[in-house]
Order: sequence, then C-alpha cells, then structure tokens
Amino acid sequence: MHIEDISLESLEPSLETFWDHSARKIHLIRKEYDPSGGSPVFTAGGKYTTRGWTEWTQGFQFGAEIMQFDVTGEKEFLELGRTATLEIMAPHITHTGVHDHGFNNVSTYGALWRLMKEGRITGNDWERHFYELALKNTGAVQAARWTRTADGGGFICSFNGPHSLFVDTVRTLRALAMSYKLGHTLYGEHDEPINLLGRLVDHARATARYNVYYGEGRDAYDLWGRTAHEAIFNTNDGNFRCPNSQQGFSPMTTWTRGLSWAMCGYPEQLEFIETLDDHELEPFGGRKEIEAMMRKAAMATCDFYIDNTSSDGIPYWDTGAPELHRLGDYRTKPADPYNEFEPVDSSAAAIGAQGLLRLGRYLDRKGESEKGEKYRKAGLRVVQTLLNEPYLSTDDRHQGLLLHSVYHRPNGWDHIPRGQKVPCGESSMWGDYHVRELMLCVWRELKEEPYYTFFGSTNS
Repeated sequence: MHIEDISLESLEPSLETFWDHSARKIHLIRKEYDPSGGSPVFTAGGKYTTRGWTEWTQGFQFGAEIMQFDVTGEKEFLELGRTATLEIMAPHITHTGVHDHGFNNVSTYGALWRLMKEGRITGNDWERHFYELALKNTGAVQAARWTRTADGGGFICSFNGPHSLFVDTVRTLRALAMSYKLGHTLYGEHDEPINLLGRLVDHARATARYNVYYGEGRDAYDLWGRTAHEAIFNTNDGNFRCPNSQQGFSPMTTWTRGLSWAMCGYPEQLEFIETLDDHELEPFGGRKEIEAMMRKAAMATCDFYIDNTSSDGIPYWDTGAPELHRLGDYRTKPADPYNEFEPVDSSAAAIGAQGLLRLGRYLDRKGESEKGEKYRKAGLRVVQTLLNEPYLSTDDRHQGLLLHSVYHRPNGWDHIPRGQKVPCGESSMWGDYHVRELMLCVWRELKEEPYYTFFGSTNS
C-alpha cells in the first residue's frame, strides 16, 4: 500500500457526500426489499438478496440506520432502527447456533445503549435496562458456545461445530466485553460461575495462537501477520490439528476479509482492556501478557495488510488467489475491480481500515507516535479510496453503498455482471455497515465528538 499524509479536513466534503448517499440507500432498501424471504445479505444486479447460511446480517441493516441518525441527527433513522430492534432482533439474542452475536446485537441494542449513555437520545430507565438486559444475555449466549483446548484454554466455536475456530469471531468479542462491563455472569452446570472476561481473553489468545502467524517457523507458509480463516481441533482431546479455510482459497493463503476481522477485533479489544483494573485481568494472565498478546496480533495482521494490498489500500479477496499472479505486482498499483482474473473485496478494506485507525490511536496513546502514525496514515488512505468511485455507490437505483464486495468466492455465490469475468459492482450488508462504522469513526474525530467506542469514555 502507498501511504501518504491525508488530513481529516480534506475528507470532509467527501464524508458529507457519503452520508447523503447512505441515507438514500437506507430509504431504497426499506422501500424495495421484501424481508419475508430472510435478512438482506448481498446484492445481485444492484438489488439485495438473501442467502440462507447463517442469520448474521440483519443487525447490520438496522445498525446502519442507527448510525445514520448518529451522524445526521435525523430522528426518522433512529426510529427505523429502534423500532426494528424492538420488534425483530430478539431471536438473535438467544441464537445458540452462531458465533455472530457481536455483529447482530452490539450493532443494534449496543448502538442504542451507547447513544443513550452519551446523551444523544432520550429514554427512561426501563428502556436503558431493556438494552442492558439484551446485551448481558447476548454476551452470555455467545460465551456458552465453548470448546475447551488441550492447553487449558478454549474458544467460541463457529457455526461449523465444536471443532471449528473462525478468525472472524474475534470481532464479536465485543458482545462478551459489553456483557462483562454491565456486570453479568454466565452460570453453567451446578451453578458454576463462568467469568465472561476470562472467556474473552481465552478466545482472543486461542485466535492469536492458532489463526494468526508470526513468521516463527510454525510451518512452511508462516509469514508475519498471515491469517488462517479456520483452525481445526480434535474435540476428543482439545488438540489443534490443522489450519483450514471456508471462504478463502486455501488454508495456506490469506483470505483478506478474515485478516480484516482480526485487524479490527484486536485493537478494539485493546481499547476494552484499557478500561479494566489490573486486578480484573490478573486471574487470566495479567495486563502485561494480555496486552502483549493482543498487540502482537494487531500489529502483525495490520502489517501484513499494508504489505500485501494494492497501492490504494484495497485488497484482492485472497492473497494467494490462483490467478492473482496474472495481474503482475498488484501491490504497486491501484486495485482493479473490473479485471478478468480475481475479484477485490472492498468490505475487507472497510473492516481493516477501522483496525488500522484504532491501532494507530492506541499506539499513539502509549507514547509510540511514530509507529501509530504509520497505521493511522494507512487507515486514512483506505478511507480516502472508499469515499470515492468506483467504490462509493452513487447510482440511486443500486441498493448497496459500498461496491465491489465479495461474499463466498469458492462457493460461487457472488454475482458476475454480464460482460465481466469475476464478481464486481455489488455490495454486502456487512460491507455497507462497516464502511459506515469506519466513516463514523472519522466523522466523530473530525467534528471533535466523543470517540466511537462501546466500552465507556476514553481520552481523546
């Protein structure tokens, strides 16, 4: 990636345009999409469609509406998101079959609770307690989806089953973090209390150990910051068996959206850990060890992204995609979403850029401004690219906001337009949500508003 100095002020006109387009997309989906077939997942020919794999995107739709209010103050968007959360999202709180609670429920109940705590929306104690009860429960249900490992730890298993650790899930740890911050405890058999912070740390540690690589000779493909989408365990004895991939090209290549989940998840958890007292962390390894583990994973994955991404900050869908070599040294030139060989994934850029910005800010607060500036500049480079065409969707007939997102390339789920050879020109609900979340982070800093976090106030 080509890193350059980009000021927040220079982005302001594009940010204003972005939120104008965002509002129109929200209205268009509400007007045209038929929810009776399921949650909107990705677009085909510019129209949102569903895909029955897991129900992990509905909270992104309503969370986007809440974020639109956050920026504009237009209450119609608040009421859309708040009403849908109240009427539709309850089953997601108790969904025991998925690893996506941090996606669906923090994006909705969490966003409303956050705005209420900030004084941005009014409400009574009962409404606040309602959001808090939802958040307490979603974190506990997520933490109950647990597989023990031979090293004495464990992880939140993916929807594939108890053998499966997805790199994605580190981003949903914010469900456990919020539940813990609200004072909740999960109880197991014989009324055994299960500490949600302990499970959060164990899961983060397992992901850092088994899904993230550090160039330390683990295998022949061990590179600093490479990630495996899935880690497979023997559930009889808890031993790690092998890396795997569901949505990437192979276990030994890096699916870039999986990489981006780690890039975003670890810096956000570092922010959460900062809000805790030392005595809370001591039973689980102590602050020094926990922060070092998360920091190493965050920096490694962000470095890998910077080193293996096109000059404008947009990655191709997998760094080992079989036809990628036909593009030449793609890292020295802007990404080409309309090429004939391999698709880009703008949703990975939107997710990863937030991680770059959060990591940069974290390091700056730790007195490492030179290191932090590297990640901040890289994040703003991605922001600048995503705010413009061909990634920002300016066609009012297209329901998506962020173009050139990819869902599941190996399964062939993504729409390939007529005249093209690879998927392009389409959007996804997670991409649209996360590009809004990214721009909300930048917008709040630009406007000198409170830092965007779910874990309480932090120093600006």
